[in-house]
Amino acid sequence: MSHAYPLGKTARDALKNAQAAARTRYEAEELAENVAIASLETEWITPAEKDLAKILEQAETNPGHGFVQNYEDGAGNTVLAVTYWKLAKTPKKPKPKPRPIQDPDPNQEDHTDDLYFKSGRTKKSRRKRFVDPNQMDLFGAAKDD
Repeated sequence: MSHAYPLGKTARDALKNAQAAARTRYEAEELAENVAIASLETEWITPAEKDLAKILEQAETNPGHGFVQNYEDGAGNTVLAVTYWKLAKTPKKPKPKPRPIQDPDPNQEDHTDDLYFKSGRTKKSRRKRFVDPNQMDLFGAAKDD
C-alpha cells in the first residue's frame, strides 16, 4: 500500500480534521480546490503520555496511510513524525482564461511555397571543380585507339 498524506495547516490539524488524503501533489491540489498547497511537510510532535493513545487513534481513523512514524527521543519519550500536505495561508490564484484562437481567413492567399521553396535546399557552387589531369576517368566515354 502506498503512502497517502492528509491535508492541513499544521500537523495536529492534519491528524484531527483530515477529510481526505492524497498521494501526489496533483491529487492534493484537486482535493484542496480553492486553497493552494504549500509543500509536503514533516513535523515532529512530542505528545504527552496521556494524549498519545488519542493521537494514535486519530492517526488510525485518518484517511491517510503511513503518514505517522513513531520514534523515541533520548529520554524515552515517544516522538511522532507526521507528514502531511501543508495548506498555504493565501487562496489559490485562479488560472487565466485561455485566449480564443482565431481561425485563419479562408480567402487569404497561401504563401507556403514562397517560404519553403523560393531558394534551393542546398547551396550550389558556381565555380567549376578543378579536375586533375593525372586522374583517370573511370566512368567517362570509352576512347577508341
